[in-house]
Amino acid sequence: MRRVMRCVGVWVGLLLASTATAPAPPAWAALPPPAREERVPAIARAWPVGVRPLVLRGWQPPATVYGPGHRGVDLAASPGAPVRAVAPGRVTFAGRVAGRGVVSVQLTGTNLRTTYEPVSPSVRKGDTVGAAEVVGTVEATGSHCSGTCVHWGLLRDDTYLDPLSLLPPWLLHRGPSRLLPVLGVPA
Repeated sequence: MRRVMRCVGVWVGLLLASTATAPAPPAWAALPPPAREERVPAIARAWPVGVRPLVLRGWQPPATVYGPGHRGVDLAASPGAPVRAVAPGRVTFAGRVAGRGVVSVQLTGTNLRTTYEPVSPSVRKGDTVGAAEVVGTVEATGSHCSGTCVHWGLLRDDTYLDPLSLLPPWLLHRGPSRLLPVLGVPA
Protein backbone atom coordinates (compact mmCIF):
# COMPACT_ATOMS: atom_id res chain seq x y z
CA MET A 1 0.00 0.00 0.00
CA ARG A 2 2.87 2.37 0.77
CA ARG A 3 4.31 1.68 -2.62
CA VAL A 4 0.99 2.59 -4.31
CA MET A 5 0.67 5.78 -2.25
CA ARG A 6 4.25 6.75 -3.11
CA CYS A 7 3.50 6.20 -6.84
CA VAL A 8 0.35 8.31 -6.60
CA GLY A 9 2.30 11.03 -4.79
CA VAL A 10 4.98 11.06 -7.47
CA TRP A 11 2.37 11.32 -10.26
CA VAL A 12 0.50 14.10 -8.48
CA GLY A 13 3.77 15.98 -8.00
CA LEU A 14 4.67 15.59 -11.66
CA LEU A 15 1.22 16.73 -12.72
CA LEU A 16 1.39 19.85 -10.53
CA ALA A 17 4.91 20.63 -11.73
CA SER A 18 3.94 20.29 -15.39
CA THR A 19 0.94 22.62 -15.05
CA ALA A 20 3.00 25.19 -13.18
CA THR A 21 5.65 25.26 -15.90
CA ALA A 22 3.35 24.93 -18.92
CA PRO A 23 4.10 27.56 -21.56
CA ALA A 24 1.67 30.43 -21.90
CA PRO A 25 -0.55 30.38 -24.98
CA PRO A 26 0.67 32.53 -27.87
CA ALA A 27 -0.37 36.18 -27.73
CA TRP A 28 -2.52 35.94 -30.88
CA ALA A 29 -4.66 33.22 -29.28
CA ALA A 30 -6.16 35.78 -26.89
CA LEU A 31 -7.01 38.40 -29.52
CA PRO A 32 -10.67 39.42 -29.55
CA PRO A 33 -12.74 38.81 -32.66
CA PRO A 34 -12.80 41.68 -35.16
CA ALA A 35 -15.07 44.57 -34.32
CA ARG A 36 -18.28 44.50 -36.33
CA GLU A 37 -19.50 48.06 -35.88
CA GLU A 38 -16.44 50.27 -36.26
CA ARG A 39 -17.20 53.76 -37.53
CA VAL A 40 -15.82 54.51 -40.97
CA PRO A 41 -16.02 57.99 -42.47
CA ALA A 42 -17.92 58.06 -45.78
CA ILE A 43 -15.03 59.68 -47.66
CA ALA A 44 -15.15 57.81 -50.98
CA ARG A 45 -15.74 59.92 -54.05
CA ALA A 46 -15.99 57.11 -56.61
CA TRP A 47 -16.61 53.39 -56.99
CA PRO A 48 -13.48 51.34 -57.74
CA VAL A 49 -15.03 50.13 -61.03
CA GLY A 50 -17.88 51.50 -63.09
CA VAL A 51 -20.56 53.90 -61.93
CA ARG A 52 -22.61 51.54 -59.74
CA PRO A 53 -21.21 48.05 -60.25
CA LEU A 54 -23.10 44.94 -59.29
CA VAL A 55 -21.96 43.63 -55.89
CA LEU A 56 -21.42 39.92 -56.56
CA ARG A 57 -20.56 39.06 -52.97
CA GLY A 58 -20.81 41.27 -49.91
CA TRP A 59 -18.68 41.67 -46.83
CA GLN A 60 -19.01 38.87 -44.26
CA PRO A 61 -16.89 39.52 -41.17
CA PRO A 62 -15.20 36.48 -39.65
CA ALA A 63 -16.32 35.40 -36.17
CA THR A 64 -12.67 35.05 -35.09
CA VAL A 65 -9.40 36.56 -36.24
CA TYR A 66 -8.57 33.56 -38.45
CA GLY A 67 -12.13 32.34 -39.02
CA PRO A 68 -13.95 32.01 -42.32
CA GLY A 69 -15.60 35.05 -43.86
CA HIS A 70 -15.33 37.41 -46.81
CA ARG A 71 -13.00 40.29 -45.98
CA GLY A 72 -14.18 42.68 -48.67
CA VAL A 73 -16.72 42.92 -51.48
CA ASP A 74 -16.59 41.52 -55.01
CA LEU A 75 -17.64 43.96 -57.72
CA ALA A 76 -18.55 42.86 -61.25
CA ALA A 77 -15.97 44.10 -63.74
CA SER A 78 -14.75 43.25 -67.22
CA PRO A 79 -11.12 42.35 -67.93
CA GLY A 80 -9.18 45.48 -68.84
CA ALA A 81 -11.66 47.83 -67.10
CA PRO A 82 -10.02 50.71 -65.22
CA VAL A 83 -9.77 50.39 -61.43
CA ARG A 84 -9.91 53.68 -59.54
CA ALA A 85 -8.90 54.84 -56.07
CA VAL A 86 -12.09 55.54 -54.12
CA ALA A 87 -10.51 58.42 -52.19
CA PRO A 88 -7.21 60.31 -52.21
CA GLY A 89 -4.19 58.61 -50.69
CA ARG A 90 -0.73 57.16 -51.11
CA VAL A 91 0.02 53.81 -52.74
CA THR A 92 1.56 51.51 -50.11
CA PHE A 93 1.79 48.42 -52.34
CA ALA A 94 1.54 47.71 -56.06
CA GLY A 95 2.64 44.27 -57.14
CA ARG A 96 1.82 40.57 -57.08
CA VAL A 97 0.61 38.49 -54.15
CA ALA A 98 -0.04 34.79 -54.65
CA GLY A 99 -0.08 35.26 -58.42
CA ARG A 100 -2.56 38.16 -58.39
CA GLY A 101 -1.96 41.84 -58.99
CA VAL A 102 -2.76 43.90 -55.91
CA VAL A 103 -2.86 47.64 -55.26
CA SER A 104 -3.15 49.03 -51.73
CA VAL A 105 -3.81 52.71 -50.97
CA GLN A 106 -3.45 54.40 -47.54
CA LEU A 107 -6.27 56.97 -47.45
CA THR A 108 -5.18 60.53 -46.69
CA GLY A 109 -5.80 61.75 -43.13
CA THR A 110 -7.01 58.36 -41.86
CA ASN A 111 -5.69 55.05 -40.60
CA LEU A 112 -7.68 53.30 -43.36
CA ARG A 113 -6.23 51.31 -46.25
CA THR A 114 -8.07 50.06 -49.33
CA THR A 115 -7.01 47.08 -51.44
CA TYR A 116 -7.95 46.12 -54.98
CA GLU A 117 -7.32 42.78 -56.72
CA PRO A 118 -6.75 41.26 -59.29
CA VAL A 119 -5.38 44.44 -60.79
CA SER A 120 -2.54 45.09 -63.20
CA PRO A 121 -1.08 48.17 -61.46
CA SER A 122 -0.41 51.42 -63.32
CA VAL A 123 0.98 53.03 -60.14
CA ARG A 124 4.00 52.38 -57.94
CA LYS A 125 4.57 52.27 -54.21
CA GLY A 126 4.83 55.84 -52.91
CA ASP A 127 2.69 57.42 -55.65
CA THR A 128 0.03 59.87 -54.52
CA VAL A 129 -3.39 59.28 -56.08
CA GLY A 130 -6.54 61.36 -56.14
CA ALA A 131 -10.12 60.23 -55.78
CA ALA A 132 -11.28 58.43 -58.95
CA GLU A 133 -7.71 58.28 -60.31
CA VAL A 134 -6.91 55.07 -62.19
CA VAL A 135 -4.56 52.77 -60.25
CA GLY A 136 -4.65 49.86 -62.72
CA THR A 137 -6.83 47.62 -64.85
CA VAL A 138 -8.78 44.45 -64.06
CA GLU A 139 -6.76 41.32 -64.82
CA ALA A 140 -8.50 38.61 -66.82
CA THR A 141 -7.26 35.82 -64.54
CA GLY A 142 -6.59 35.37 -60.87
CA SER A 143 -10.03 36.33 -59.65
CA HIS A 144 -11.77 34.18 -57.04
CA CYS A 145 -15.15 34.95 -58.63
CA SER A 146 -16.85 32.66 -61.12
CA GLY A 147 -16.22 35.30 -63.82
CA THR A 148 -14.08 38.39 -63.48
CA CYS A 149 -14.49 40.77 -60.62
CA VAL A 150 -12.54 43.17 -58.43
CA HIS A 151 -12.16 42.26 -54.79
CA TRP A 152 -12.26 45.56 -52.87
CA GLY A 153 -11.06 45.47 -49.28
CA LEU A 154 -10.81 47.95 -46.41
CA LEU A 155 -8.59 47.72 -43.36
CA ARG A 156 -8.05 49.80 -40.24
CA ASP A 157 -4.63 48.68 -39.05
CA ASP A 158 -5.07 44.86 -39.19
CA THR A 159 -8.86 44.83 -38.83
CA TYR A 160 -10.98 44.23 -41.91
CA LEU A 161 -14.02 46.49 -42.35
CA ASP A 162 -16.87 46.75 -44.85
CA PRO A 163 -15.57 48.81 -47.79
CA LEU A 164 -19.11 49.84 -48.76
CA SER A 165 -19.16 51.90 -45.55
CA LEU A 166 -16.71 54.31 -47.26
CA LEU A 167 -19.38 55.28 -49.78
CA PRO A 168 -21.60 58.24 -48.93
CA PRO A 169 -25.35 57.72 -49.46
CA TRP A 170 -25.37 59.61 -52.76
CA LEU A 171 -22.87 57.10 -54.21
CA LEU A 172 -24.24 54.00 -52.52
CA HIS A 173 -27.91 54.48 -53.37
CA ARG A 174 -29.72 55.88 -56.33
CA GLY A 175 -31.39 58.56 -54.21
CA PRO A 176 -35.04 59.21 -53.43
CA SER A 177 -37.77 58.50 -55.95
CA ARG A 178 -39.26 61.56 -57.59
CA LEU A 179 -42.78 61.66 -58.97
CA LEU A 180 -43.10 63.44 -62.28
CA PRO A 181 -46.33 64.84 -63.74
CA VAL A 182 -48.12 62.57 -66.15
CA LEU A 183 -48.67 64.52 -69.33
CA GLY A 184 -51.61 63.96 -71.64
CA VAL A 185 -53.80 62.24 -69.05
CA PRO A 186 -57.04 64.02 -68.11
CA ALA A 187 -57.27 64.98 -64.45
